[in-house]
Amino acid sequence: KTLTRSIKMGTISKNFSYWEFEASETADRKGICNVINTFEVRDAVKELTETILQPLRDAWGGPITISSGWRCDELNKEVGGSATSAHKTGYAADIVPNKGDLETFFQFVKKWLVENKVKFDQCAIESDRRGAVWVHIGMYGPNRRQLGQFYRWIKK
Repeated sequence: KTLTRSIKMGTISKNFSYWEFEASETADRKGICNVINTFEVRDAVKELTETILQPLRDAWGGPITISSGWRCDELNKEVGGSATSAHKTGYAADIVPNKGDLETFFQFVKKWLVENKVKFDQCAIESDRRGAVWVHIGMYGPNRRQLGQFYRWIKK
């Protein structure tokens, strides 16, 4: 079986590791190697974590799980991600609070981003037919844009 996660890079901050950004049930199931393999991606993941994820987790006051972080091209295609997805550059994560409901968490994230004047590209609560699934936060979009968009996305 192909190794799908890095065991060498270690921690990024007191609560996040590179391993969490590489972890993927889909990659494991499909035998896709989703190991961060460039300094550019590693540095992007670190910037996202240090600028947004760790300070957000500290403000939230409880654990946050990364349900999808960095995606190699093969994994991104497999999950139906956009060709220009910030997940492919290391500048996006889908996150879920370990306690509390997702709507409350989304409202908290929005307020935190605005009050702290954090620059970001997209922040969305994403849902499927069953309801809210995760909060997506992207730091940079194509051409390093930071539009500061909030939205709701419902997958049909």
